[in-house]
Amino acid sequence: MRKVLVVDDTASELELMSIYLRESGYTVINSSDAKDALNKAISLQPDVVITDVVMPGMSGFELCRTLKKTEQTKKVPVVVCTSKNQELDRLWGMKQGVDVYVTKPFSREELIRAVQSVVA
Repeated sequence: MRKVLVVDDTASELELMSIYLRESGYTVINSSDAKDALNKAISLQPDVVITDVVMPGMSGFELCRTLKKTEQTKKVPVVVCTSKNQELDRLWGMKQGVDVYVTKPFSREELIRAVQSVVA
């Protein structure tokens, strides 16, 4: 079973994504901040990380950059799920190493398709 690390500082968003993923057969690891998520990614080795961008402390883009530079997590695909919907945000995300960029609000299908596209 595939493990997905979900990172969002908004409890309702975190819960919604977790429900969608669990119902689709994924094992879900939750985190409400990027620093905690980084530690969990290194120790628990998820198959994919889904992260919000705007979070206190460390942003989702910073998390992505750090994951891609860290030996244990550099191959883990990162899906950004954010309300930042400008083309410039999307381009910046891709420069940071984001594999798939999903904007909020999203449907269950969009989220699951994004995960499936990076975990064959």
